[in-house]
Amino acid sequence: MAKGYWVSAYRTIADPEKLAAYNKLAGPAVEAAGGRLLALGSRVLAHDAGIAERTVLVEFDSFEQAVAAHASAAYQEALAALGDGVERDFRIIEGLD
Repeated sequence: MAKGYWVSAYRTIADPEKLAAYNKLAGPAVEAAGGRLLALGSRVLAHDAGIAERTVLVEFDSFEQAVAAHASAAYQEALAALGDGVERDFRIIEGLD
């Protein structure tokens, strides 16, 4: 079964306090849903139209698990804390195998 991934590329961080509140809730929510943090990079080299800002990569055992984790009540609470504190491109993608 192909793994699922969350890929989050931040464009701007407008409110670091909201991001900190999100991080406090999101980490446990992701872990409880079976996610594994693979990269939490503040050191980013961007090419093409990319922006060199924080990038996060989370792995799940399946695409379906990744989708369910995002829909979970615990992660939705984290998103509410984040609010308009950042602008980011968040994607859930399926791995190759």
